Amino acid sequence: MMPMKRMATVDRIKIDSVILSSVFQIGDSQHIEGRSNALAVQREAEIFFGTEGEYSSYPIFSEPIAFQPEMETIIGHTHTIHPFLKVRNIDITGVSSSSIVHLGNTCNVLLESRVKHIRHLLPRTKIQQ
Repeated sequence: MMPMKRMATVDRIKIDSVILSSVFQIGDSQHIEGRSNALAVQREAEIFFGTEGEYSSYPIFSEPIAFQPEMETIIGHTHTIHPFLKVRNIDITGVSSSSIVHLGNTCNVLLESRVKHIRHLLPRTKIQQ
């Protein structure tokens, strides 16, 4: 269990939308993990193929993400003078694609959002001069 560092209080919070593997967390947490995969296809003509929507067809969804390992150990001491965070108002339009609004302390956070954009445009004829 992680030690409590600060206590957060909020008088009012307004969030219009939380979507696509996002998190709205009030309070402490040990681990938060969010993943979101999306295919965004734009076409000028309404043509549909039977193989659409297969994430395995696109390497972007299976390639490992290279994280920098922590190579340095830091030893320090902190002293919390004011153990309370007081906020009057939070107004958020949207939280999307593996994002977090977190009021509290956490130890580990892993967020991943992968999007493949595809555009199928009709061929353009050359303008004759």
